[in-house]
Amino acid sequence: MPIRVVILGAGFGGLELSTRLAEELADEVRVTLIDQADSFVFGFSKLDVMFGRRTFEEVHLHYRDIAKPNVEFRQEKVTAIDAERRRVVTDKGTHEADILVVALGADLDVEATPGLAECGHEFYSPEGAAGVRDTLARIDGGDIVIGVLGGFFKCPPAPYETAFMLHDLLTRRGVRQACTITLLTPMPKPIPISDEVSDAILRLCDEREIQYSHGTWVDGLDPERRVVQLRDGRALPFDLFLAVPVHRAPPVVVESGLTDDGWIAVDPATFATKFPDVYAVGDITSAPVPRAGVIAEGEASTLADVLVAKVKGGPPAPPFAGDIVCYVEMGNQTIGKVNVNFLSGPAPIALFTPPSMEGADEKRQFAAVRRLRWFGKD
Repeated sequence: MPIRVVILGAGFGGLELSTRLAEELADEVRVTLIDQADSFVFGFSKLDVMFGRRTFEEVHLHYRDIAKPNVEFRQEKVTAIDAERRRVVTDKGTHEADILVVALGADLDVEATPGLAECGHEFYSPEGAAGVRDTLARIDGGDIVIGVLGGFFKCPPAPYETAFMLHDLLTRRGVRQACTITLLTPMPKPIPISDEVSDAILRLCDEREIQYSHGTWVDGLDPERRVVQLRDGRALPFDLFLAVPVHRAPPVVVESGLTDDGWIAVDPATFATKFPDVYAVGDITSAPVPRAGVIAEGEASTLADVLVAKVKGGPPAPPFAGDIVCYVEMGNQTIGKVNVNFLSGPAPIALFTPPSMEGADEKRQFAAVRRLRWFGKD
């Protein structure tokens, strides 16, 4: 009888884990991959949509194209999780698991910031980015504010990438001098683990006259006065507010009892939770690493090693090293690269490669490899 593995969430983590299990455990497992969406979108593709490089339809990879042995995709909404019994209820049925993996990511909580829904725009979902696209195409002047509204968020470089791409767009349209661009964030610097990368990003901001304010918290937006209310008492005017909303664990995960302090605590070596044979990877966990797709993929690869050893026997899998590559848009369609190792030593280390067109080629190849690996799309 094959081992029943149920994976909740088909993002970077769920896709990599299901692919690895299909490759290495073959008939020994039966994997059910559940997601409420019908397709996957690389996180960085939202900026391509927002700035007119690609259409909303072009960036979607449909889950129906997954063709892996012993992996069944189900488009269903998870409505309840019984972690003790490893039982999942969805809007279409019930799934029993021998091994349950939660990879549902983080939700964007627009309502957590007063006034955001009334007079701001979130651009951190593909739908939100697509909605901003026409607004950016029409803007011909005014104060544009990019605001990070929570203490942590997916893909730390993304707000700066947005500022650089916005500068380029307004410059091409001949309206840059009629606009101001200001970035607000509670983070102390762009990339806290690397002064070198942070300094490079801030130099680019200065060269482009992009203003920034670190260690800055937004309490809300005033729709009538069109100002951002800051926690330090200042009020900053805006004509367009682009938001990275507060991130929350999905309510169904919180209600399951899996979370502590809002997120799922895991053993960072195995990604085991406090419930037997229940694991979690990606943005939903409180693992000591940033939230990012490449992190979720790396965690899923380690979890695959753990599960293969569990099923086949053998020595324990090595722990997740937090060794990743992050690509950063840095203007004029050039890409910088950061090689980061978060967990192998006493402190994280990062190696920065300056922006170039070669970096852009590497990023395209990064996406192409995963399209082929996960969806069979060349």
